[in-house]
Amino acid sequence: MLARAFDRGTVLFLVILAIAVVLVPLGNLAMEPGSAAYLPSYAVSLLGKYLCYAILALSVDLIWGYCGILSLGHGAFFALGGYAMGMHLMREIGDRGVYANPELPDFMVFLNWKELPWYWWGFDIFPFAVVMALFVPGLLAFVFGWFAFRSRVTGVYLSIITQAMTYALLLAFFRNEMGFGGNNGLTDFKDVLGFSLQDDGTRAGLFILSGICLGVFYILCRVIVTSRLGKVLVAVRDAESRTRFLGYRVEYYKLFVFTLSAMMAGVAGALYTPQVGIINPGEFSPANSIEIVIWVAIGGRGTLAGAALGAVLVNAAKTLFTGWFPEIWLFALGALFIAVTLFLPKGVLGLFARKRRRRTTPPLPGDIPETAPDLSREMPSGAQPKPAE
Repeated sequence: MLARAFDRGTVLFLVILAIAVVLVPLGNLAMEPGSAAYLPSYAVSLLGKYLCYAILALSVDLIWGYCGILSLGHGAFFALGGYAMGMHLMREIGDRGVYANPELPDFMVFLNWKELPWYWWGFDIFPFAVVMALFVPGLLAFVFGWFAFRSRVTGVYLSIITQAMTYALLLAFFRNEMGFGGNNGLTDFKDVLGFSLQDDGTRAGLFILSGICLGVFYILCRVIVTSRLGKVLVAVRDAESRTRFLGYRVEYYKLFVFTLSAMMAGVAGALYTPQVGIINPGEFSPANSIEIVIWVAIGGRGTLAGAALGAVLVNAAKTLFTGWFPEIWLFALGALFIAVTLFLPKGVLGLFARKRRRRTTPPLPGDIPETAPDLSREMPSGAQPKPAE
């Protein structure tokens, strides 16, 4: 399975990722400020955020590109993972907050909470927070998928239901009585595992960890899609009724890959929160989930590497254009999505793959060359060509 997973494209992706994981921290820590190779600290956090988005796009491509499940609610799993890590970071503040309360976060003191809610218990322990960043999105995806897939909800109906799910969570987390900071969310983090989040070494460490997680999840996805399980997933995508007729329990395959995808999104959210410094209900916005689908479509649906590439490219363009032309960015993003859908159905990576096939594929016997000789000039007037024997 590993041998099938490590093709030339996988090796190239991992090599490029490894180079980035090495060069970006070196550019920030080993170079002097003012030199041409120096990378500012904010750029390290920004690139780390892009890697988190790449993991998120990878999770969507796994279910949409290979199983045909178009989820418009994956931002919910991403946000739940981010909140799990944010709750730990808030507990790490302790009595260093504005109100110097060793147990309650500042927003709870401000809202006159008397004691810590039970669902905050244990988040002062880092391994527990990591487990929750995996468990909570995975549990929600499992319960949601159990009912949806057993009821054979597919297509646009499933997409609408996932969008309704994330919108419901958006409304819930906006409420102050939920105990998650309301519309302000969780912020003002100090450190993680005793390391200051404002330190350059911590930023570089989080970037490296994000790169390692992206590489591990990419290999995991490649192992899945190149195995027999992956072939069944593609069969479900292309002909679900026929696959079910052949005896496969389609709902179990969908449930497995959907739950795994949600857990990947949760890890992406957990890595995102300390690098950005805030997590709020805006991450549950349905528009965010739709934007994830756009990343995958632009990069290349069903390619894995294209999904990660699309996430990085689109968000880099967003960073640039929202600074230059903030009023037209959403229109540009929509136009780009329409153009890719019409002219590049396999995304940017599919365009490169098509060009490579044209260069390397030899002509088949009987193919007419583009510059065929003009035989009429070599034949005498009135002569007819002999029929082929």
